[in-house]
Amino acid sequence: MKVTHVEHIGIAVRNLEDAIAWYENVLGLKCYAVEEVPAQSVRTAFFKAGQTKIELLESTAPDGPIGKFIAKRGEGIHHVAYGVEGLEAALDEAQTKGVELIDARPKKGAEGMETGFLHPRSTFGVLTELCEKP
Repeated sequence: MKVTHVEHIGIAVRNLEDAIAWYENVLGLKCYAVEEVPAQSVRTAFFKAGQTKIELLESTAPDGPIGKFIAKRGEGIHHVAYGVEGLEAALDEAQTKGVELIDARPKKGAEGMETGFLHPRSTFGVLTELCEKP
């Protein structure tokens, strides 16, 4: 597997507008994109902090992944995403090495990325996303 960079850090929030305002007013970051990903029941907002992006995630359905996460754990860091070369091969390699996959095949994510998640049981408690720009 070839990891090229930390792509983004995903943060689950209850209210996207409130969180955007905080990141802009307190940290001075600029939201450059807001997008809904219906297949994942989520609305996202993106910021750049140096070379790394911050992705805020608001659930659009209580039974969606972010809705369930917030109900169980509250707001906070949801996942760390790494850019990789050859996402499908990276997922296959991870599985071969005993990593439990949430996504055996890439799925469409925000910003046109192809994504695949690794289960936190196999990654020291951190939900890990692998992603690649097609």
